[in-house]
Amino acid sequence: MRNAVTLALKDAQLAGRTRDTLLSTAFFAGLLLLVLGIGLGSGIGTEAAQLRPAAAGAVWSALALAAAVAAGRAFAAEQEAGALEALTLYPGPHGGLYLGKLLGTLLQMLLLSVVVVPLGLLFFGALGAGVAVPWPALTLTVLLGVLGLCASSTFYAAITVNLRAREALLPALAFPVLIPVVLASVQATRLLLLGGWSAEVGTWLTFLTAFDLSVIVISTLLFPYVLEN
Repeated sequence: MRNAVTLALKDAQLAGRTRDTLLSTAFFAGLLLLVLGIGLGSGIGTEAAQLRPAAAGAVWSALALAAAVAAGRAFAAEQEAGALEALTLYPGPHGGLYLGKLLGTLLQMLLLSVVVVPLGLLFFGALGAGVAVPWPALTLTVLLGVLGLCASSTFYAAITVNLRAREALLPALAFPVLIPVVLASVQATRLLLLGGWSAEVGTWLTFLTAFDLSVIVISTLLFPYVLEN
C-alpha cells in the first residue's frame, strides 16, 4: 500500500502540473452532456419532469466514457518515456502498481464528478429550485460507481498499453465489463432522483460494492501476469 500511495501521489502531482488528462476528460464529458441535453430537450418548464429520469443515463454515459479516457492515460506517461519497465522493477508486489494507478485515476475521476454530476442534473432539470436531491445517497452512488469504472478501465489499460491501437482497443475490451456497473449506477441514480432512498436503491448499491471489491481483488491478483505479457 505504501508503493500504491506513492505512485498515486506521483500521478496526481503530474496531473496537476500538466492538466492534460483532466482537461481532456472534462471537455469530453461536458460536450457529451451538452449534446444529450440539446438532443433530448432543455429541461426547462414543463419538460423538466419528463427529462429528469434521463439525467441518470446522461451523467453515467459521460462518466463511463471519461473513465476510459482517463484510464488510457494511466500508463501512458511511463510508456511514452520508456520508463514502464523500470516501474515494474520497483521493490514490492506488482499488485501495488495497479492499486497506485487505480488510486491516481480515481482521484481525477472524483474531481471530474464534482463538475459533471451537478452539471448533468442541471441540464436535465433534476437540480434547481423546488427539486430535492438526496445528496448523501447520491454521493455514495457516485463514489461506488466511479470506483467500479476506474477499477475495470485501469486493468484493461495495462493490458493495452503496449499495443499500437490501444486507444481503440481499450473501450472495446473494457466496456463489456463495465455494463454491470453502469447499469447499477444508472438505476440507483434514477431511483434516487425520482423518489429518494428506498430498499431497491440499497440493493443496487450492495451490488456495486460487491462488484468493486471483486474487480479490485481479481485485478490485483492478475496484474503481475499482465505485466509479464
